[in-house]
Amino acid sequence: MGRWAFDVAFVWKAVLTLGLVLLYYCFSIGITFYNKWLTKSFHFPLFMTMLHLAVIFLFSALSRALVQCSSHRARVVLSWTDYLRRVAPTALATALDVGLSNWSFLYITVSLYTMTKSSAVLFILIFSLIFKLEELRAALVLVVLLIAGGLFMFTYKSTQFNVEGFALVLGASFIGGIRWTLTQMLLQKAELGLQNPIDTMFHLQPLMFLGLFPLFAIFEGLHLSTSEKIFRFQDTGLLLRVLGSLFLGGILAFGLGFSEFLLVSRTSSLTLSIAGIFKEVCTLLLAAHLLGDQISLLNWLGFALCLSGISLHVALKALHSRGKPEPLPEASFLKVFSS
Repeated sequence: MGRWAFDVAFVWKAVLTLGLVLLYYCFSIGITFYNKWLTKSFHFPLFMTMLHLAVIFLFSALSRALVQCSSHRARVVLSWTDYLRRVAPTALATALDVGLSNWSFLYITVSLYTMTKSSAVLFILIFSLIFKLEELRAALVLVVLLIAGGLFMFTYKSTQFNVEGFALVLGASFIGGIRWTLTQMLLQKAELGLQNPIDTMFHLQPLMFLGLFPLFAIFEGLHLSTSEKIFRFQDTGLLLRVLGSLFLGGILAFGLGFSEFLLVSRTSSLTLSIAGIFKEVCTLLLAAHLLGDQISLLNWLGFALCLSGISLHVALKALHSRGKPEPLPEASFLKVFSS
């Protein structure tokens, strides 16, 4: 009887984990291809990102209200001092990471975007060493070399390489390194009470919106104000379709953050990290099959080299945290905005 109960519990946990991973894949891979598809017809990625932020704020505020009503416990609300001094740097870095990432979709393929964004681990490690969140070890140097070498091989003589798009997404990865380092430092401040991802998203969105607005005003404001798709529309049906498409992207972004939280809370951060590695493989295979992205053998070898560096980093983190209580990963809550 005990053996049978153990088998049922094991199978149930395996099925639950698989379901949560597939849910995470649907939102994560889905929003990547969705944003790429949308920017082909709607050439205002910064405005698109800002609308996504507004949708995420709306849903996070609604979620906070529902949780508060059901639990009868007030949700955390930061003071203006803590909000501007401690949250603002993270929000600004996150806004630039997201904005530049979506901007790059105007110029580069999904495969090059996926590969270059994977290099964010490289910058995260560098800034973690600078801020003394990590100790310099030979294994970390090997991780850096593997990821950097893989990125070089993937972009070397790529037939669909675009300098402008690559610079944008590489800049996003660089800022992403700062972003995740600041995020880790923010979430480690227990007195702020931002360990819950809904609370974190709720507090970040307004500052992210304001941080991205100047960039939007400079590069897209005039063109958008004269575009017939939004402000000078002549077809109400077209306007509603455009706004509906943008709103759906915001729902996907919020769903990604929520699915990541479910996966971590029901399994572990290691499961999310491993799932993320296989997600990159799935994304590249789908990009080659569905969008016709051209990936040479050298590019695939570079991708494999980069993934080996990321896998080594995940393994090192798992060994380092063995015997310690499972933390909520700093990247899992805010990674929603990098899509």
